Amino acid sequence: MGHTTATTKLFIDGQFIESQATEWIDVHNPATQEVVTRVPKTTPGELEEAAKSAQSAFGEWSRTSIMRRQKLMLDLQHAIRANTDALAESIVREQGKVLSDAHGDIMRGLQVVDSMAGIPEYMLGTRLEVAADMDTYTVREPLGVVAGICPFNFPAMMPLWMLPVALVTGNTLLLKPSERDPGAAMILAQLCADVGVPRGVVNVVHGVHETVDFLTSDARIKAVSFVGGNAAGKHVYERATQHGKRCQANLGAKNHAVILPDANREFTLNSISGAAFGAAGQRCMALSVAVFVGSAGEWIPDL
Repeated sequence: MGHTTATTKLFIDGQFIESQATEWIDVHNPATQEVVTRVPKTTPGELEEAAKSAQSAFGEWSRTSIMRRQKLMLDLQHAIRANTDALAESIVREQGKVLSDAHGDIMRGLQVVDSMAGIPEYMLGTRLEVAADMDTYTVREPLGVVAGICPFNFPAMMPLWMLPVALVTGNTLLLKPSERDPGAAMILAQLCADVGVPRGVVNVVHGVHETVDFLTSDARIKAVSFVGGNAAGKHVYERATQHGKRCQANLGAKNHAVILPDANREFTLNSISGAAFGAAGQRCMALSVAVFVGSAGEWIPDL
């Protein structure tokens, strides 16, 4: 009997669904080159179903109390901690991080969930008495359906930059994890369902250009958050804003270190190496420029 490679499912309206896609992307374990899963290029009909589900869920979800949404963040926080090993194993298998880095990936994302557990204070509005007979005030309201587009380098942290913030503020989410390592995002979708996030509030779709173009153009989607490379980010930002959406695009960065002569030599050299080459340099925080001042330049050959 031949071996059948597993497929990555869609998560639409609270259910894991086998895609009807005709095009698939193989995900290889970087250590063994084994194909560990096949990721669908989500069909137009499936994208439509995901958007419809998110739009349908928005009304009731946006009216859910802050305290109820906060409770779900606390429950999600607990669920992620309880499933850290499964998340880390998925990251190692699909993305190639060593196990310690995979756990760090999860912990950085979990910090956002921790922060969102304090949502009542973040959602406070303002009030100002501008005259004896006039007050002005602000109220923070959900936008609607929002989309998150994630890169491959942090399979847990990037979805967790987006998912908890979108949900706890009363929005519904269409999430597109990287087609190169979607496993962690699928585990997070399952955990959302397990802790009681209502159907349709979180939907996960897959693919490449066609999926991105749908997320940046569909009228039901009010905002897009993107993390990734410069070329893709420029495309996402321009397309989303042309269609009247709010867009935050976090692209490649240029990070500098300035080293003064009175720095601790060994600590500095070790820190520079880690900052430049950690995660094989595949992160926007990677150090790309080091400026050695004065006699500190004598340390360069020892890097």
